Amino acid sequence: MMSKNKKVWIPAIFTVAAAILLLVYYFLTPHPRIREHEHPMEGIVKTLGTISLYMGAVSFSWYWFKRKRKSPSQLLRKVGKMLHAIHQPLGWATLLFIAVHGAYFLIIKPHDHKIMSGIANFLLLLTLAGYGYFILRIRNKWMRTVHRMLAIAWVPILFFHAGGSVIAATAATLAAGGLAWLVERSAILQADVGGKDK
Repeated sequence: MMSKNKKVWIPAIFTVAAAILLLVYYFLTPHPRIREHEHPMEGIVKTLGTISLYMGAVSFSWYWFKRKRKSPSQLLRKVGKMLHAIHQPLGWATLLFIAVHGAYFLIIKPHDHKIMSGIANFLLLLTLAGYGYFILRIRNKWMRTVHRMLAIAWVPILFFHAGGSVIAATAATLAAGGLAWLVERSAILQADVGGKDK
């Protein structure tokens, strides 16, 4: 039987509150940029962080297609099936990439001005992944909602860490959702016209 216990929201609420507090600390604490020698791997690790951001965006795009697996559009059905298959592994890969990205800067540049915003984002992503893991293991009607809300909350908090890349990834995700809607409407209209012709 599906539980309706709202206590499943508690870890998510505490995590979002902790992430916001870390951001407040980040803004209230002076963090002068220290000019340091760039380490050989730094560019690669930064790129890894950016890639993980777009991987997260692709993983979120599953939301637009989850109800399209029975669409009259064969294209949407195929994309929906593909995104369903990669959603979970892509989410774990995103978490892994960001863990590597964050660990590198914690070790190599512990005084970097973006450390606090990075920790806030990792904390949120870790909780998001935790809810994703337990969705099929804890039968509660709120699990998917909390998982989705954390994914949405991650965007503005991530913006303070990654800036323009977040805007681009979010725009691409919204564009994917809009395109899916247009293709769906077109397929429905064609099916209606085909039905009337018969």
